Amino acid sequence: MQTTNHSLIKTPTNAKVLGSSQALNQKANAIKWMLVSLITIGTLFMATKLFAAENLYEKNYKVQNTGSLVSLQTNPDTKMYVSNHKDDDNISMLENGYDMMGSSGFVAGEVPADLALQHAKSIKADTVLVYTKFGAAKTAASKIAVIKEAAKKNGGVVEDKDLKEEPTQYDYYASYWAKMPAPLLGVHIIKLVLVAEDEEEAAANKKINTGLKILAVIKDSPADKAGLKRGDTLYKIADVELNKPEELSGVVRKHQGQNVAIEFERAGVKNVANAQINSRN
Repeated sequence: MQTTNHSLIKTPTNAKVLGSSQALNQKANAIKWMLVSLITIGTLFMATKLFAAENLYEKNYKVQNTGSLVSLQTNPDTKMYVSNHKDDDNISMLENGYDMMGSSGFVAGEVPADLALQHAKSIKADTVLVYTKFGAAKTAASKIAVIKEAAKKNGGVVEDKDLKEEPTQYDYYASYWAKMPAPLLGVHIIKLVLVAEDEEEAAANKKINTGLKILAVIKDSPADKAGLKRGDTLYKIADVELNKPEELSGVVRKHQGQNVAIEFERAGVKNVANAQINSRN
């Protein structure tokens, strides 16, 4: 007698039930993966927000120029350069007609330089210069003294935390620059003052303390065309004595568009040059 195993026979009803079950499982899996995707996206979003909130270049930014200096361009194409010659770079930027907006300085572990560019764009800088210098690596070997001290205090027992290496620290610095309009004269100056300890020394320093030292001359400016150079000392412009930075800016503004005589000293020798001061509307 032939028997039939009904459990293996798929009736239309059973097929319908089985198909429905598969659809439910597929839908459940789809919902599960959707939830996982949403959680992943949410996690990445929160991580990105947290990372952005911890931009150390932005957090440690200090304004240097009090005139709310920004790029002349509405949407500047900010450039970033990584270097290790900060002092030379500063002079080069000044000579090329830029002025420093501000700077960021801090000590930390690994920090991507792109964060400096991100902050530079947010403050509308034309250029950002980034410097990274190796700070210190607190390795297990460098913690021998600490380990020995811990061993004494703990009866010769050293814990794992005393042997762990700490992340390497770096010194970070970034300077932010904006291109300036064409200058009236085109010099960056500093006032050097020698402090005397007595009257005799004060009398000797009187001549040395006069004038303004040129820190940088902007390329193709009236000062550059007149032959002034970095290191020269300015004494007079249009017969006006120069002992304070505001005296220089005042006389230059007064003589816009005019040709003026400039008395200066280079390597101990007095000189006179003529410069055609620019004018601004």
